[in-house]
Amino acid sequence: MIRRLRRRHEALAGRPTDRLFLAVVPDAETADRIAQTARHLRISHGLSGRPLHPEHLHVTLCHIETGIGFTPGVVDSVKACATAVAMPSFRVCFDRAESFKNGALVLRGDDGTIGLDVLQQRLSDALDGEPHRARSYTPHVTLLRDNHRVPEQRIEPIEWTVREVVLVHSLLGRTTHRHVARWPLTA
Repeated sequence: MIRRLRRRHEALAGRPTDRLFLAVVPDAETADRIAQTARHLRISHGLSGRPLHPEHLHVTLCHIETGIGFTPGVVDSVKACATAVAMPSFRVCFDRAESFKNGALVLRGDDGTIGLDVLQQRLSDALDGEPHRARSYTPHVTLLRDNHRVPEQRIEPIEWTVREVVLVHSLLGRTTHRHVARWPLTA
């Protein structure tokens, strides 16, 4: 009851309660491997941040909007853009872990994430309605947040085949992600 009242108060006060974004999501087996890697890194580096639940692990491609609720018709608009992007399924590989400046401990890769760079650029262009120069984008999977910084280190590679794009609704401050829609990658 108190949480519900607090969320209502935050909404009335104008604080964002909802975020929509496009992402790729690992399959359940891979998500479990990523979660196991997060637990190992947490222990080996003495971190206190809580690892994300396996079902919350993802690679963000594009932020759609953050606010109180959604703009009417936004899901249909995103669907039209996402389905217009032609790209076959591809393999992705993350082979190192490190902390970003904001305290996020993440998985990263170089050549193994090129497909994500391409997909992100195509989706951004489709959402904006016109092509743009490549934007700064660093494909990553956030594992946890902690004040202690972890230097870049190699890990056992974690890979999976990306077959779809997912529209995710994040309920801010509630550690809840809902998959609103999914679109398969097609050549």
